[in-house]
Amino acid sequence: MNLYSTEDRNPKSLGLDLKSVRQTLKIINQEDRKIAYAVSEALDQIEALVDEVIETFKRGGRLFYLGAGTSGRLGVLDASETVPTFSVDPKMVTGLIAGGDYALRHPIENAEDSLDAAKKDLVNENLRAEDFVLAIAASGRTPYCLGAVEYARELGAKTGSISCNKNSVLSQYVDYPIEIETGPEVLSGSTRMKAGTATKMVLNMISTTAMIKIGKVYDNLMVDLRPTNKKLVDRARKIIGEVTGVSYERATEVLNEANNEVKPAIIMAEKNVSYTKAKEILEENKGFIREGL
Repeated sequence: MNLYSTEDRNPKSLGLDLKSVRQTLKIINQEDRKIAYAVSEALDQIEALVDEVIETFKRGGRLFYLGAGTSGRLGVLDASETVPTFSVDPKMVTGLIAGGDYALRHPIENAEDSLDAAKKDLVNENLRAEDFVLAIAASGRTPYCLGAVEYARELGAKTGSISCNKNSVLSQYVDYPIEIETGPEVLSGSTRMKAGTATKMVLNMISTTAMIKIGKVYDNLMVDLRPTNKKLVDRARKIIGEVTGVSYERATEVLNEANNEVKPAIIMAEKNVSYTKAKEILEENKGFIREGL
């Protein structure tokens, strides 16, 4: 038995190369069913970390995802998805991966072994005490991640982690550890599978909940989306109509008048005010639509 359960052999998948396609798929599916339960067991940890991320945004701080390998790629992708989906400052959420952008598409096996690389990356990003550093490592022992939180702590920045082993080394170094015990993978050591899925689930929870709590969502609608293509423009018009009850045509007009900004457009359609006045109302209510209406 290894100290890290993600590196153990899974007894449910012994003789995997002898299994039929159907048997292999069934084993993978059965193991995948355990992931959501494992995440639910860590909800207290996730809640504590999300609360601090929300406070980070409120004080003007930034959220940094740092990782290596599959975990790092997931963090970078979640960061890159958050910015265009919600109307936020691109610097507000940043993803950094050991080995840089090249590592997103090409495996660099030794990049994660450097304690100094993460510090250099964070120095380049001008990390401040007001920021939050979230280190992501399935094993919970990746040097790149350990170097990141060590430097963040030196500056006084808050730190968190996501790992898929209990009592991981990384958890001991951060303010807000999240440990999702996903156990041995179907294919031994292939943490892109259960550990990767669990990590992505937690990342979804963090970014989505934080955006909701800083005013990017009304009801269950993304009212602060960036309509950068036809699909999103259509969604923006429909959101305006759903919130205010105006026709699709009127929603189109008011969205144009609001420079394609959905939140002011909603205020304009609901209160029959100018774009300038709608922006003032939002400013007075810290960007929250519900209070503005």
